[in-house]
Order: sequence, then structure tokens, then C-alpha cells
Amino acid sequence: MIRINLLSVPKNKGKRAQVSLPGEGVSLAFKALIVFAVAGALNYGYWFQLNREKTRLETETAQAERKNRELSEVKARYLERQKQMENYKHRVDVIDQLRSSQSGPVTLLASLGDTVNGTEAVWLNNMKDQGSSIQIEGMALSQSAVANLMTNLQKSGYFRNVEIKETYQDETVKDMQAFVFTLTCEKLKS
Repeated sequence: MIRINLLSVPKNKGKRAQVSLPGEGVSLAFKALIVFAVAGALNYGYWFQLNREKTRLETETAQAERKNRELSEVKARYLERQKQMENYKHRVDVIDQLRSSQSGPVTLLASLGDTVNGTEAVWLNNMKDQGSSIQIEGMALSQSAVANLMTNLQKSGYFRNVEIKETYQDETVKDMQAFVFTLTCEKLKS
């Protein structure tokens, strides 16, 4: 009988049986194909990860730009309000300055009125404010009353360099002795 070996595995006669290792029968082209497939899969995975990172960064950039536009609008409104506040503050400062300047004549008249009321036998007819100095015209019953007025004006703390410009006896008043006087003095405070 004839035997045909369809497996094409030769029979080792008398020799020991050899054990074949896995992959020993695989061709070199198949091995290269597997290496390229694994490298391609790794490359595709890396590309997919980079693409996902790119999409995330684009989304974050768009959100940051939108937030930047919103903040620039808020900044513009803030700067406008800041400008309005500075204008308002300037107006208030001007008003306060005008009010303080307005109280100057009131303080002057109040100080002068208190001084004249504290001096007996003296009346004022006219007062002219000439900036840093004032001119006072009035009438007194005696020359000592004029001197007392000058002393009281200096003691008030509001006037200095009180000088008598002229004084004379008024002849038109027949019932009593009357002296017309003119004083000039400098203001300490304006």
C-alpha cells in the first residue's frame, strides 16, 4: 500500500521530533504588515487625541473671546461712569467753593456787627469792601467812642491795621455832639 502524505509534514524516522515555535512559519511580509498596522493604530490614536485637544482649545478660545468682549463693554461703561463721577465731583467742589466764598461777606458783616454792637455810642453809615481791606464810615457821640471802636475791631481777630482816615465834628446836629469818622482796616480772613 502506498501512503500519501497530504500534510506535507515529513516524518522523522529515527530522529527526535522537533517542536516548532509559534510564528516560525509566518512570513516576513506578514510581520511587517502587523508592525505597520500597530504603528498606524497608535498614530491614529495620537491624531485623534490631538484633534480632540484642538477642538477643546478652539471652544475655550471662543468662550474667552466672548468673555473678553463682554468685559470690554463693562469696562467702557465703567470708564464712562467714572468720567461722569469725576464731572459730578468737580461740580460739587465748585459749588462748595462758591458756598465758602459766599459765607465770607456774611462772616465779615457778622464780625463787624458784633464789634459795633459791643461798642457804645457808635453807628455805622457805610461800609465798602475793597478786597483785602474795608472802609468804614460812621458817627459817634465822642472821640473816645471812635477809639474804643478801633480797639474792639483789632481785638475781634478779624481785622488788623485799623487806622483812622478822618474824623470831624458834625455841625448839622444841634442837640448833641456828634463826630463823623472814616476808618480803614485790613481783613485777616477772606
